[in-house]
Amino acid sequence: MSSNHSTLKHFLNTQDWDRDDLDALLSQAVWFKRHKLSDSLKGKSIALVFFNPSMRTRTSFELGAFHLGGHAIVLQPGKDAWPIEFELGRVMDGEAEEHIAEVATVLGRYVDLIGVRAFPKFVDWSIDRKDHVLRSFARYSTVPVINMETITHPCQELAHILALREHFQTDDLRGKKYVLTWVYHPKALNTAVANSALTIATRMGMDVTLLCPTSDYVLDRRYMQWAEGNVAESGGSFTVSHDIESAYRGADVVYAKSWGALPFFGNWDAEKPIRDQYRHFIVDEAKMAMTHHGVFSHCLPLRRNIKATDAVMDSPQCIAIDEAENRLHVQKAIMAALASQ
Repeated sequence: MSSNHSTLKHFLNTQDWDRDDLDALLSQAVWFKRHKLSDSLKGKSIALVFFNPSMRTRTSFELGAFHLGGHAIVLQPGKDAWPIEFELGRVMDGEAEEHIAEVATVLGRYVDLIGVRAFPKFVDWSIDRKDHVLRSFARYSTVPVINMETITHPCQELAHILALREHFQTDDLRGKKYVLTWVYHPKALNTAVANSALTIATRMGMDVTLLCPTSDYVLDRRYMQWAEGNVAESGGSFTVSHDIESAYRGADVVYAKSWGALPFFGNWDAEKPIRDQYRHFIVDEAKMAMTHHGVFSHCLPLRRNIKATDAVMDSPQCIAIDEAENRLHVQKAIMAALASQ
């Protein structure tokens, strides 16, 4: 295990990784998809720390560690593990029983990797955008930390890109028109997958359109700037649209996700009547018919006939299940790469 914090490589965001390194992870994921078992984690372990519920993430990480000969330990602070304090200088007279400084350091003495899943609190975006829980683990851990979804979802990004490469039968996705579309949901959701989809699609040089109802639904400036920088480096283009027809017209990829409007962050009662006006952003057969035989995907879970219709989900053009399966393979590649440091 490495104890040198300055040289320790984490997997917190794909933007932190060189393109060559991301391609190497994807290539390794392809290998793992063809060869189920490996001894890449033989004798090693990963602590999976869940502050939020999970189905695909927990299953794929636990199973992936097993496939690689390793062992996964699932911890749920506040449930089967002590509640954790993350602020320095805090008088700990509340619910938290121990500080992240001890938690991350002790776990690093036990395990070889740490995975963290911690959603925003949905009260104050200026606080949540700091990704404090994830970055606190990375700050104090002496072993690599993996982002299992916080305010971004980098594991989903790689699974998504792998599914697109498989569908188009090429590693070069440049020139593809990619539409990241907001869709309605009865509750305001995390922007994590949208942030990540925008990041990785522009990183791969595609012509990316962010389709959302109004400017209130544009993503945080950090991820907009990442997208602009990626386009400058990788080619392709990036535009924001509020027009459904022009966005869908000729699209090769439609990726759907719902998220709450950041100007209303923490004030969701005020946002709800605005959001309720845009149920027609649902991905349906008529919209997909405007595409260039476009492929559709979503990170799952998906509320059918709210975000996308049954017909779209059951279409041969839907690769959401392929993308979900690929979570297993890309996460094995991530764990193997980080554990080999």
